[in-house]
Amino acid sequence: MLTRKQHELLMFIHERMKEEGIPPSFDEMKEALDLASKSGIHRLITALEERGFIRRLPNRARALEVIRLPDSIAPGLSPQRGFSPSVIEGSLGRRQPEAIRAPTASNDDNAEPAVAVPVMGRIAAGVPIEAIQHQTHLISVPPDMLGVGEHYALEVKGDSMIDAGIFEGDTVIIRDTNTANAGEIVVALVDDEEATLKRLRRKGASIALEAANPAYETRIFGPDRVKVQGKLVGLIRRY
Repeated sequence: MLTRKQHELLMFIHERMKEEGIPPSFDEMKEALDLASKSGIHRLITALEERGFIRRLPNRARALEVIRLPDSIAPGLSPQRGFSPSVIEGSLGRRQPEAIRAPTASNDDNAEPAVAVPVMGRIAAGVPIEAIQHQTHLISVPPDMLGVGEHYALEVKGDSMIDAGIFEGDTVIIRDTNTANAGEIVVALVDDEEATLKRLRRKGASIALEAANPAYETRIFGPDRVKVQGKLVGLIRRY
């Protein structure tokens, strides 16, 4: 459940340690990922550490240890189930998310069971932030909210979509797809690094990510910088 760059760095570290017994240097990692500076490597390593893929060991040179690999590479090394929605992983090593059926408390034997949908962390409804990349828990969703396809859920952080009725703390239900029509609210992955919830618009050959709050400007990107990772189909709010 990683961004493309995080996945590349994790696998580069893993392969180097298998070959030589020690992790690569920061310069080697920077060169392998074709990054302009080592600050980008520091950011990626911090993200991998926070998500439980690597560990930094104190008082040792090149002190990195690979704890686990993505489920799509080595299922047996991960304590998590193999759920990996594309909002996190991007185009590398993608596995289709699962929706898990769960019974509902109902006296109606003909009632459809609710669907337990994995909540995959937070999504920014504001300035893009790096998405949290692991399953946190499951929520029960009425099946008529979902329709066809695979789904996952994200908790909203920020206020840029309040005029669309989406507030901080809401849980949005996302249909996994890499296409969307203009005007639909989507999960957009910007530069393979940051995820945000915005309304999709097209400005000629460019992609516009439009907020639903006048305090935020519409952001314009080249078409190669934005990937649709899902579109909004529902919302759950707790009072």
